Amino acid sequence: MASTDTAEHCRRDTAEAAAIAGTLEGEEEAVVIREGSADTAVAKETPLPWDKLLVIISVRLAEPINHSIILPFVYKMVEGFGVAKSPKDVAFYASLLFTSFSFCQSLTIMHWGRLSDRIGRRPVLLIGLTGNLIAYITFGFAKSFWVALAARSFAGLLAGNVAVIKTIISEISDDSNRARMMAFLPLMWNIGTVVGAAVGGIFADPVHQYPSVFGDIQLFRNYPYLLPCAMGCSTTLFGLVMGTFKFKETLVRKKKQKNISIPLPTASRSASTLASTDENAPLLAADADAEAQVVQPSHSSIRDLLTPTVVRVMTTNFFMCLSVSMADQIYPIFAATSTADGGLGFESRNIGFSLAISGLSIFYLQLVVYPRLERKYGALFCYQRGQLLITIPFAGLSLLSILAAHLEKLTHGAKPLQLPNVWNMNTTLEYLGLWVLLIALLLTQMVAKVMALTSINLITANLAPSRTELGFMNGMQQMAMTSTRIIGPLITGLVWTWSIKHSLPFPFDSHFVWTIATAFTLTSYFMSRSIP
Repeated sequence: MASTDTAEHCRRDTAEAAAIAGTLEGEEEAVVIREGSADTAVAKETPLPWDKLLVIISVRLAEPINHSIILPFVYKMVEGFGVAKSPKDVAFYASLLFTSFSFCQSLTIMHWGRLSDRIGRRPVLLIGLTGNLIAYITFGFAKSFWVALAARSFAGLLAGNVAVIKTIISEISDDSNRARMMAFLPLMWNIGTVVGAAVGGIFADPVHQYPSVFGDIQLFRNYPYLLPCAMGCSTTLFGLVMGTFKFKETLVRKKKQKNISIPLPTASRSASTLASTDENAPLLAADADAEAQVVQPSHSSIRDLLTPTVVRVMTTNFFMCLSVSMADQIYPIFAATSTADGGLGFESRNIGFSLAISGLSIFYLQLVVYPRLERKYGALFCYQRGQLLITIPFAGLSLLSILAAHLEKLTHGAKPLQLPNVWNMNTTLEYLGLWVLLIALLLTQMVAKVMALTSINLITANLAPSRTELGFMNGMQQMAMTSTRIIGPLITGLVWTWSIKHSLPFPFDSHFVWTIATAFTLTSYFMSRSIP
């Protein structure tokens, strides 16, 4: 009976760790399995190291805010550069801006993780924060497409913090406070994506959106997207100041310290297997003291780390993240495209509003709904059902353009979220119906992403064979996910531009990009059925 209670207690901890690990912009958080005996669960919690946590929170806010802040206005920004020959070519150039960051990040992300194992976490964090600050201020001042492209590329080259920060959490936490500390990371990421989308939509081109307030400020007239970028960079500046004066190095080095390997659960184990692990078996040797936390550079080869199980899980994860990346990048482009070309005809503010509203649900879904589902059905089941569920908004969002086009005719060209010129019962119902359906589909997509991405994180986050591999493994995992953010936007831009330029029947019209995303999701689903 006691063993049953212990297993159930451990299973609940696993589900909570899984929920904490889930993210939505592809930024996968490592799940740290509880260490020590069952007695530690009731031990007094170690005080949180706020000097380090504030820096970590600032980094987590800086990245999602600056990532999502450009989504509402990227279409209008590229259109204003005049680089596209026609409005139908804007999507291609917008996709290059998205791709440039991820491509450059993939070139350096593993090296930042490995470098942090050698020179320390703090220097790499400060370099990343400085690069983020310079890049997005430059992006706000961009007057041409090529300057904006260079700024995004520069930001990607120095975006090493996403791998390093996962390792820091495992180094500054213990059994009593690890779960609480880990909860800050995905929560800050999700808060950042909501705040970034809202700020980008509300404050883009302030001279024209709020002429009575900003109409006389020439700086914002010359640089219409500087204000939201500067607001996003304020969190980066805070993190940089805190990192410089408050953050202390977490990588401890000693010349004559044995390299102690701490086995972690392999990815091939299911959530139920993890739950049955004996809590009383310590992960550290019985005679290991506090100095056992010293991290030494890894000597395992890449070939040793790429086991068949890792390859299988990473492959299905790749296709799932590829479809999610495509959907995330196409939505702001699809929403900003005119209804005549198969879009919704939204303004920047409308796009930011829709993204922010749907993003608010992430907190309840991630911290309340998912743990219960995982506890009842298991991570693999949730992963597979999330994949199937996400195909519904992929199909439904593309069909909303038909309703948006009809509504625009009824209201004599009034944009959605604006008061129509002609108001009657029919237009009222269609006007409300458009937004109810849009929010419902975006919420469904959010639920599916939480289920799929959180579950695959639970499976993949424990792939490191020992603690000494954490820096490298996190970097390798992030590089794999980054590749989907290179390929996804490119496919999105090319397919969307091609489909709206040619008058072809369904599914090769404006629905084609959504069809491809659905196909990738189903491919991932059928591959996941072979995961042991």
